[in-house]
Formats: sequence, C-alpha cells, structure tokens
Amino acid sequence: MRSAFLIVLGFLLFCSADPARAEKRVALVIGESAYQAVPQLPNPARDAEAMMALFKKAGFDVVIGKRDLGVSELRRAVREFSEISRDADIAVVYYAGHGIEVDGTNYLVPADAKLVSDFDIEDETISLDRVLKALDPAKRLKLVILDACRDNPFTKTMKRTVASRGIGRGLAKIEPTMSDTLVAYAAKAGAVAADGDGKNSPFAIALLKHITEPGLDLRIAFGRVRDDVLKATSHRQEPFVYGSLGGDTLSLVPPVAKPVDPEAEARVHYELAAQVGTKEAWNSFLAKHPTGFFADLARGQNAKLTAAEQSRARADDAKRQAEEQAVQKAVDFRKQLEEQSARQTADAKRKLSEEAKRELEKARQQIAEQAKKQLDDARRELEAAQKQAEEARLQVEETKRLAAADAQTRVEQAKRDAKEQEAKLAALTPSQAAPAPAPASPVIDQADIARLLQAHLKRVGCDPGNSDGKWDDASKKALDLFNKSAKTKFDIRLASLDALDAVRGKSDRVCPLVCAKGQKAEGDRCVQTGCKAGYILNSSGACEKRPEPAPKPKTATREPPASPRVAPRGGGKCFSFNGKTYCE
Repeated sequence: MRSAFLIVLGFLLFCSADPARAEKRVALVIGESAYQAVPQLPNPARDAEAMMALFKKAGFDVVIGKRDLGVSELRRAVREFSEISRDADIAVVYYAGHGIEVDGTNYLVPADAKLVSDFDIEDETISLDRVLKALDPAKRLKLVILDACRDNPFTKTMKRTVASRGIGRGLAKIEPTMSDTLVAYAAKAGAVAADGDGKNSPFAIALLKHITEPGLDLRIAFGRVRDDVLKATSHRQEPFVYGSLGGDTLSLVPPVAKPVDPEAEARVHYELAAQVGTKEAWNSFLAKHPTGFFADLARGQNAKLTAAEQSRARADDAKRQAEEQAVQKAVDFRKQLEEQSARQTADAKRKLSEEAKRELEKARQQIAEQAKKQLDDARRELEAAQKQAEEARLQVEETKRLAAADAQTRVEQAKRDAKEQEAKLAALTPSQAAPAPAPASPVIDQADIARLLQAHLKRVGCDPGNSDGKWDDASKKALDLFNKSAKTKFDIRLASLDALDAVRGKSDRVCPLVCAKGQKAEGDRCVQTGCKAGYILNSSGACEKRPEPAPKPKTATREPPASPRVAPRGGGKCFSFNGKTYCE
C-alpha cells in the first residue's frame, strides 16, 4: 500500500513540474515618413519608434528598427530578417507608410519611389507576398501589421501603361496561404486609414495599448484594437485582420506566472492519502510534507487510527482472556464432578443401602445443577466478551469513517479557501495582477483509477480477481455484475471516475454471494452443505438418499455359549451404576 501511494505521489509531482518552454520572438519595425516624390508623412516615423520600444519592453529577443528606407535597403532589410526568423517561434513585421494595390496585389512603397507609371511598380516597391515569404521559417506565428492604408498620392499622378490595369484605393483583401499567419490592416480592404492629428495614428495608439498585453490572445487583442479605432474615428475607420490560427491561445507576451501556493502540492497529496485512509498512507504523506497545515491534519488522522487500533487490541485481549477462563472453568467443573462422583460411589459401596442410593442420586443432581449453573455463567461471560469485541470492532470502523469524513471536510474547506483566494486575485485590476490561465487540475493515471475501482468492486462483493490496475475481462465482468445489481449503466470497457465514485459510495454488499459446489450461503459467507441422517452429498452439491447396501449371503452362525450367571453371595440384590455392577 505504501509503495502504491508513493508511485501515485511521484506521478503527481512529475505532472506538476512541467516548466514553460521559452519562445524566441523577433520583430522588424519599418517607418517610412520622408518621401522624396510626394508630401512627407509625419506619423509613421513616430509610430515605428513607439512600436520598437513596445517590442523591446515586451522582451522580444531581436527588435530591428528601420527608418525611411529606399527600395534596395527595404529589400535587404526583409531578406536579412528572413534569416533571423529561421530559428524563431514568433516573427512580427510592422510597417508604417504608404502602400498601394495594383491588379489585386499589395505593395509597400519605400521613401525613394517615384512611380511615374504603373510599369515602375515591380522596380520601385516591394510586394506584401515577398514580406510574407520572409516570415515563412517562423514556427508558431507569422504576423504582419500594415499601417499603410493611407490616401496614397501616387495613384493620382501615376500614368497607366495598360488601360485595363486597375489601381485600387487602399489595400486589397488578402488570403494568406501559409498556416499560422495573420495580416492586420489599419483599415479593411478598399478603405483608407487616417494618419492622425496627434503624435501617433489611431491604429498605432490602439496597438500600443493592447497588442503586448501578457497572456492576451492575439484574436482578442486585435478585436480590442478594432473597437478602439472605430470609437476614435467615429466609425470611419475599421481595422481588419486576415488569416487564421489554431485553437490554442496565442499571445505575443506570455502570461505572468501566478503566485505559487506553497500548500497546493500538499493539498493534493493530503486528499490522496485521505482516500486511502491507512496509517501507511498518512506516514508516507508526513515523510513528504513534515510541516505545515496539512501535516498537522495528517498527524491528527494518524492519532485517531492509533487510538482505534489500541482499543481494538484491548478488546481482543479481553475476549481471549474470557475464552481461556471459560475453558479452564469447564475443566475444573468436570474434574470436580468426577471427584465428587468418585467419593459418592465409594460411600455407596460402603453403605449399600437404599438411603445411600437416594442420597447419592440427590447429590449427583445437585452437582449437575451446580455445574450447569457455572457453565451457564461461563457462557454468559463468553458472550459478554464477544459482544465487547464486536463493539470494539464497530468503534474502529466508525473511527475510520469519521476520520475519512473529517479528512474530506478539511480538503473541501481547503479547496473553498483556494477558490476564494483565486476570486480575490481575479478581482484585481490589470495594473495590479495580470490574468493568468487557470492551474491545470492534477490528473490521475488510468491504471490508478482501475486499481481503486477493482478494490472497491471486491469490497462490495463484485470480485474482479486481482487489483493490479489492469482492466481485464474479470474486471469487466465484475463491473457488469455491479451494473445489474445496482441498476447502473456504466461502460464496462473502461474504468471511469464516475464508476469509481458510484462503487465507492456503496457501504454494504451489492453483488449476490456466489458459493462453490457443495457449499451454501449463510449470512455473508459460504458454509459446507450438511445432509441429515440417511442422505449423502452428491457430485452436484445436493443431498440425496443414501443407497441401500447389497444383501449379504446368509451363513450358518453359531451362538456363543451363554455366560454362566454369577449368583450374588449371600443371596442379596444387585444394581448397576456408571457401567459397573454392585451386589449386596
């Protein structure tokens, strides 16, 4: 029992010791303000500086900032960042400046672009597809944030070399082909974003507020960015996000670790020890947790079990002494009866009179009555001792039950205290405590569930054979017999926690007692079947009449010669007593 308990404790410790894996995060921040061929944009440079400071404060491993790049410098920056992204988990590109859409393709416009005609697009700009390809090596997240949906002056002066070539307003809708990729626009496809009258654009202000909140999923973060921008622009500008992510929570900044509860591990181990409820389990718990609140509770439970065992031992000693005294009294009574009978017989032999015989009979009757009374007294003393032993046994069982109930009550109280503490932490403002994911509940191994379920099935009379945690055919048959007897419908193919709770809640036998051949049920045990006179037990375990013996052949027999009758001396009368003959 102790080894099994330590195995389960070790498993729980292993499960609770899984450290968070550190992720590598890299970011490229580009701000294009000093355009040479069109009016300059004041905010992109300030927006890029603010975003670069934000990523550094968030703990990114690499943050590269670029300002007012020409086309060749822009291409080189994207190419170099692709190499940096090869061993990164999260890669982010933030671009603030002009962007243009031509024939459904989006382009980022560097500071030295002139774009006299639409034929110059491929030479003087860099496509958004090229930026996305540079992020392809990143493992968990590829994120491009474009604050480039401003009203573009190039589209007004650009000559069309092909009449059918379309130049759109804002940026075109995009559907990323790579997995785990998001592209965030300051305004949805075809719309124009405001550069802003303040220090930063409305889109940049919302990003700075929400995008690096610890533990906040990116989808929720961009949803809050959208709400803030809509409110700030009176619903004239709506940011939009294209792409998709998986079902796991994904944030740019990991959540702040929750303060460790020093009693959390002890609470889990205490609950497990309470379920076992033996001294070995409590001793194993105290060896692991010798101090603290739960250690004091465990010592109290151990003391109760020790007191109950001592009480039972005293009751067993009293029962044994009463049995020994009863046996000794019976021997003494028998010896006394024999000695008295021998004395009375000797007196009868000497007196050889009717009065002596009457007195002898009366004396024998008195001795027999006295012996019967003393034997009855001894029997009553034995029954009293047995009753005392039974009361001690019931007291032990009640003590165990109360100890288990008390342990469970304290566990529940500790759980409520933990929930109240978590509620208090959750009530704190974001500046006081960062949201954290709920702690994972400890998980019990399936073999441990099967082992506990097998033990409780055996206790209620549905014997599964071995209690080794292997859910074999015998265990399935035992759970099926429990379903039939208890009117439940648990799946017998596996050992479930629901089935364990249901079986553990039964205090008495549930499955019927099945006796072997030649035995019958008597109360809660099987006894050997007995047959009355003239009947024997057959091979099927039933009584049948004994067959008549075959008649023996008749043979001539010789009567033994009659013993000569010995006449009493003097012609007196004879009488028998205790198998002997006496004559006057």
